[in-house]
Amino acid sequence: MTLDLFVTLDIIDDDVSAVVDAYLADPSSRSVEFGEGYRINPAAAVASHPFARTLMNQPWADAGLRRAAVRAAILLAEPDRI
Repeated sequence: MTLDLFVTLDIIDDDVSAVVDAYLADPSSRSVEFGEGYRINPAAAVASHPFARTLMNQPWADAGLRRAAVRAAILLAEPDRI
């Protein structure tokens, strides 16, 4: 999972923030490269995370809450090594 890559320093917080930004700019984005040789599908990550998936459809959810939900989904997703 993406979170494990922090331990090995293959990614840093800015890498995850860039993926979150990419998703929020275009929720249909299918592939985003990040870190040192990784790729992730943020749309699939959000779709497979029950809380993030539900929250993104709620009109009461503000930008900060949406960002946190997407970040959680990205951190729990399994990126591909490229």
